[in-house]
Amino acid sequence: MANFKGHALPGSFFLLFGIWWSVKYPFRQCWKRSHLQGRKRLPLLFDRIDFVEGSLKIFFAFVGIMAEQFVPDGPHAHLYDRQGNAWVKLMNWQHSTMYLFFGISGVADLLSMSSLPVPLGIDRLGLALALFVEAFLFYFHVHNRPHLDMHIHSLLLVAVFGGAASTFLEVFKRDHPILESLRSSLAILQGTWFFQIGFVLYPLNGPEWDLEKHDNIMFVTMCFCWHYAVALMIVAVNYTIVWFAMQKCTRRETSDMEIGLRKTLSPSDASSQKALLHDSEEE
Repeated sequence: MANFKGHALPGSFFLLFGIWWSVKYPFRQCWKRSHLQGRKRLPLLFDRIDFVEGSLKIFFAFVGIMAEQFVPDGPHAHLYDRQGNAWVKLMNWQHSTMYLFFGISGVADLLSMSSLPVPLGIDRLGLALALFVEAFLFYFHVHNRPHLDMHIHSLLLVAVFGGAASTFLEVFKRDHPILESLRSSLAILQGTWFFQIGFVLYPLNGPEWDLEKHDNIMFVTMCFCWHYAVALMIVAVNYTIVWFAMQKCTRRETSDMEIGLRKTLSPSDASSQKALLHDSEEE
């Protein structure tokens, strides 16, 4: 959709998933570190969360396709007008194609959690392909348009191609903290930048932007860097909150264990058990 809502919809999608990933992956990493370096299996809740995440991808993709196709001025599933000898709303069709591949990524997520013999990393590969298709479509999306329009979409390609590359590396280097944090920050950047594109090209109030003025191009470039700084700050803050919360829970769990042992063991046994617990914590 060539309006503000058409940019706010994918922006909300990427912003939601980026913030969610910035909480989920630090929580998973801290869980593994706090439970004997991963020797305790992750709870079943994580698998259920991944299942919900894959289902949400499919749902959002379906909503996006329906919104692009069946809005009042949409193509309504018509690709070519034989009477006018012209393509029908190709911009909407490109957006629908983008949503289609994110739906495929959701299907790959569900398959990776099923009992079917699918290769390990197919979920990351599906997401990497979806991001690559998004970048590929947007690269040929803004030719022969005003300079600021082309530039602001070109900046979006930096985030999308970066996300595709980092996610593709996760296929071979799975559960890597740096790659997961990088993907989270680039997803947040995509989300906020989609909103920024909507505000620039379709301002809700105030004067319209001069799409040919070079100063506007310079400001938008600087604004892109600010957006990424905010994305990094969000990832860092969420990681810190999760780390402190996990540390507090681990200490409480250890304290409760010691109290239970004191109640059930004799004084000599309790002192020996406390020493063993102290040694295990140091290791």
